[in-house]
Amino acid sequence: MNNNNRILALCLGLAAGVASLTASADALDDVRQSGVLEVATEMQFAPFDFHEDGEQAGLNKAIFAEVGKELGVEIAFIDLPWPSVLPGLEAGNFDVVAGPIIVTRARKERYHFLTPIAESTVALLKRAGDDSIQTPGDIAGKTAGGGQSSAQLAALKTYAETLAEPVEIKEFVDNNQAYAALAAGRVDAVANSLPNIGYVASQRSNVFEVVQPPFGEPSYFAYLGRDDEQSRPLLDAIDEVLLKMKDDGRLTELQKKWLGQAMDTPRGDFEPNL
Repeated sequence: MNNNNRILALCLGLAAGVASLTASADALDDVRQSGVLEVATEMQFAPFDFHEDGEQAGLNKAIFAEVGKELGVEIAFIDLPWPSVLPGLEAGNFDVVAGPIIVTRARKERYHFLTPIAESTVALLKRAGDDSIQTPGDIAGKTAGGGQSSAQLAALKTYAETLAEPVEIKEFVDNNQAYAALAAGRVDAVANSLPNIGYVASQRSNVFEVVQPPFGEPSYFAYLGRDDEQSRPLLDAIDEVLLKMKDDGRLTELQKKWLGQAMDTPRGDFEPNL
């Protein structure tokens, strides 16, 4: 082989290597070639993800079913304990996280968030027919509770300090215990994110009601992925589907079904309050 041929062969080899690296550097191409979008979640977070009669149910499954149709791929949910979800994403073990997670400024510095799919602002749940609580401020002088060490309980404590009368705050191991205490009359209200209590109220409308408006800083739930060039085409494609669903009303209908109400959420990227 003469020198010219060697140079040509070398150039072709380098070009092929670059093309190979480029192809493998696009997560959207990888997903389309495999035909599967891998989505990590924790199926203990109703109404977003939970088990019903032994099968996955919730808003996440419904939304990603539409994403799968639009992208022409199957959705493979991976059920994990929540503490292992974000480390698994960073390790490249799956494509996207469908927690969903509250968008904060600190988290935006580390991950790429998609268009929010629900409001996560903190609100109150009361017993159905309790006319003594019409607005959040009416818990002044009453008893309220929430999940132990939760951001929602912290928001409740902060809000209670602004009221004219003290609020007795009770902490519960989990939200289900808090709801049971509310139903039994041991507390007058429970604080949690609006979608969660909206779902509880829709499932037990004869027992619970949501107190409007929410009292916390406006915040939103969103899906997220890795913030890198390889992931961006895939995340942009999913975002396009979410925006399409928002525009044609599919997202609103799913919010009503799973969250008990429609929710106005930002379009695309936004600056969070938290």
